[in-house]
Amino acid sequence: MEKREQWASKLGFILAAAGSAIGLGAIWKFPYETGANGGSVFILLFIISTVFIGLPILLAEFVIGRRGQADAVTGLKRQAPGKPWFLIGWSGFFFSFLILSFYSVVGGWILSYLVRAIFFQLSGYSDTGFNNLFTDIIANPLEVLIAQAAFMLLTVWIVHGGIKSGIERASKIMMPALLIFFVILMVRSLTLDGAMEGVRFMFVPDWDFFTFETALTALGQAFFSLSVGVAGMITYASYLPKTENLGRSAVSVVSLNIIISIMAGLIIFPAVFALDYLPNEGPGLVFIILPAIFNEMFMGQFLIILFFILLLFATLTSSISMLEITVSIAVKDKYNRRGRLSWLLGLAIFIVGIPSALSYGVFSDAIFFGYTFFDFIDILTSKIGLPMGALFISLFAGYVLTKKDAHAEMSEQKLLVDIWRVLLRYVAPAAIIIVFIQGIIEVF
Repeated sequence: MEKREQWASKLGFILAAAGSAIGLGAIWKFPYETGANGGSVFILLFIISTVFIGLPILLAEFVIGRRGQADAVTGLKRQAPGKPWFLIGWSGFFFSFLILSFYSVVGGWILSYLVRAIFFQLSGYSDTGFNNLFTDIIANPLEVLIAQAAFMLLTVWIVHGGIKSGIERASKIMMPALLIFFVILMVRSLTLDGAMEGVRFMFVPDWDFFTFETALTALGQAFFSLSVGVAGMITYASYLPKTENLGRSAVSVVSLNIIISIMAGLIIFPAVFALDYLPNEGPGLVFIILPAIFNEMFMGQFLIILFFILLLFATLTSSISMLEITVSIAVKDKYNRRGRLSWLLGLAIFIVGIPSALSYGVFSDAIFFGYTFFDFIDILTSKIGLPMGALFISLFAGYVLTKKDAHAEMSEQKLLVDIWRVLLRYVAPAAIIIVFIQGIIEVF
């Protein structure tokens, strides 16, 4: 039996964990939710939810993961022998599998756009033309399946290489590149005439949007954007040595997630307002509105290539964490099986994702509870799976782990342990239950 891998450096872990969080949640979902919910008030509520709800749960996953020093299922069995808490790990396996099955479809759409951008095929379209292009792409069964398969191949290729040579090495390349591309695009967007209207939209509060519904949406976005609730951070933290400071690592990941989300807004909204588009365009903002905006910019064809490379990197860093959750549980302590199981699980996820890929074409008439298969899996995982997992992680860390256990893992933050435990015991569960109930109502 081979020795269990560990991260080669603290930076590698932070970049990988931040990459897991900084995916479509930050770059795709955060901007359109911000646009649909009034801008600055939503951002404020999102930051509050992330700091007071998301951060404690993220830290709980770090503590559980490093303390277990194993995959999520085995690690929880070690910490609560004879108790059913290990089911949190299996829940993470199931929902990560499902999330990646439709997430890889969106990754495929991004690849389709990137290929077109590289060959300068995204110029000359009108606004309606970009809408028709998006509709044609997602309805083309051959293209979406080939693109989804290509995205899964990239994901599996990274994960099968292991922690140091695969995930950490890829994160150290993609995350700095992602940040550089963000800065380039943000500077270009902010220098457009009329860009300050977009900045005001993001930072000058319109209190008419200060509603319970906006707060609930912001809380749900905080869960989604940090990737808590599916044991991903339990898995990543299990590869950490005991010498790392978990509190600082958690704050670093949360800070990067908030910064990247705001930077995504500063790329999109100044350009949206400068070129006289509406900020509340919804999920089509990235695939329909942004290409149209770049089409009107100086050097727009170059910038759109950068944007879709950025979006691909962000999506990949999240997809590799979801695949790693399933692979680590399947591998258990037989590390020589990692390569084979990575490919087998990747193939299984691709097959399960086929109905989602075909939801807007061949399977468009297949409706579940009023949703296409793609939308149903999306809502089932984000509205029910993630909150449910986050709730049990919060309860486990708050009630099963003792204060002594917490102090042992966070010896540098002993003064903050009591506050952290109060948030996990009372505040986080109450907030999660509200999101969970709302999710059940929305799905059924």
